Amino acid sequence: MSSFDVIIIGGGPGGYVCAIRCAQLGLKTALVEGRETLGGTCLNVGCMPSKALLHATHCLHDAEHNFATMGLKGKSPSVDWKQMQAYKDDVVATNTKGIEFLFKKNKITWLKGWGSIPAPGTVKVGEETHEAKHIVIATGSEPSSLPGVSVDEKTVLTSTGALALGKIPKSMVVIGAGVIGLELGSVYARLGCEVTVVEYLDAITPGMDAEVAKSLQRILTKQGLRFILGAAVQGVEVAKGNATTRYKLRKDESEASLTSDVVLVATGRKPYTENLGLKEAGVELLPRGQIKTDAHFATSAPGIYAIGDAIVGPMLAHKAEDEGMALAEILAGRAGHVNYDVIPGVIYTTPEVASVGKTEELLKQEGRAYKVGKFSFMGNGRAKAMFQGEGFVKILADATTDRILGAHIIGPSAGDLIHEICVAMEFGASAEDLALTCHAHPTCSEAVREAALACGDGAIHA
Repeated sequence: MSSFDVIIIGGGPGGYVCAIRCAQLGLKTALVEGRETLGGTCLNVGCMPSKALLHATHCLHDAEHNFATMGLKGKSPSVDWKQMQAYKDDVVATNTKGIEFLFKKNKITWLKGWGSIPAPGTVKVGEETHEAKHIVIATGSEPSSLPGVSVDEKTVLTSTGALALGKIPKSMVVIGAGVIGLELGSVYARLGCEVTVVEYLDAITPGMDAEVAKSLQRILTKQGLRFILGAAVQGVEVAKGNATTRYKLRKDESEASLTSDVVLVATGRKPYTENLGLKEAGVELLPRGQIKTDAHFATSAPGIYAIGDAIVGPMLAHKAEDEGMALAEILAGRAGHVNYDVIPGVIYTTPEVASVGKTEELLKQEGRAYKVGKFSFMGNGRAKAMFQGEGFVKILADATTDRILGAHIIGPSAGDLIHEICVAMEFGASAEDLALTCHAHPTCSEAVREAALACGDGAIHA
């Protein structure tokens, strides 16, 4: 029986980052992972492969629509789907091998197999049992489905199947207008697929700033996506290689159906905690399936902790990473902390969408006095030069103190631009602090400064 200071179950962003930080802090660390490669859902069948396809199809869109305007003449490229898949797979392999190298560098033991917890302080992997002072559950999440919808990963798909289709479908129905549905819907729409998004709510991207959501829907509609909102899916039937999606409109209870080559079920994810032996180990679950933890990630069982998608909070890789690092600090006897008010969210469509902190809707619910500074990318020279003048930056600041409460960006490189606002919020900065900070010209980041200026006397280029 081998013994460790820490055994982490799950090799996704939360687990592997926690393992590396534990090792850096001098703890003898092992990680349990049953996949052939490290990185979890994110690197293997989630974040990284989807971004590869998003990048490839964005390049295709540029070639088809923008190259000629820039004087780049010639025939638009044809799509070699097999090669595009090979490129995606190479991106995944490069990243997963990189994590394996980091494990060797930091002397982390990879216990290959699926783990369970027979009792506190003990982890079983296959037929072997290992002891640990601390056990960390970082098992992530899995796709959730709907009643009447049976996934086969051939015609009715989760994101995993949608990333590895044998051929480009002519038509696709996407159930759910959240991040996954819109990103993968964008990929296939750019490849010539007819994409229809069916959403239960009356707006896309639930929880997002309403003005940004409305703008994103308008832009994606121009790009060819079709939206059916306020529609409750009743079921999906597969016959003769096609899928029929039945739905009922909530406003009048009328029923309709759509026939497509494939259906992508993108209705969110749920914690993956099966076969861990949590009940036997004394680990308490919440009603929605998450593991119950305290402010220091401790579960109800002594010496057992949990992070990432398996616990309460947004199911984001970077949230899991932050928790993994914070928990490692705690286990090493230091102070570990996650500021949940400054965790950004990004949708990698074109344009990108990024947000951090409060939305206007939330501030209104709280009855908080705030001011809005907004700047359109149409006033940003760099964005227009890249054919990405659509969208805007919105900064929300306290009406009295000017402290930044939230920010919402739809436009070029939004996922990168949001981080200067994250840093500002982490330091408790005011909108004026951003407005007084010199930004290089010409850059898209100037739009952030202009939005901050708009919280005061007004933007320069508006």
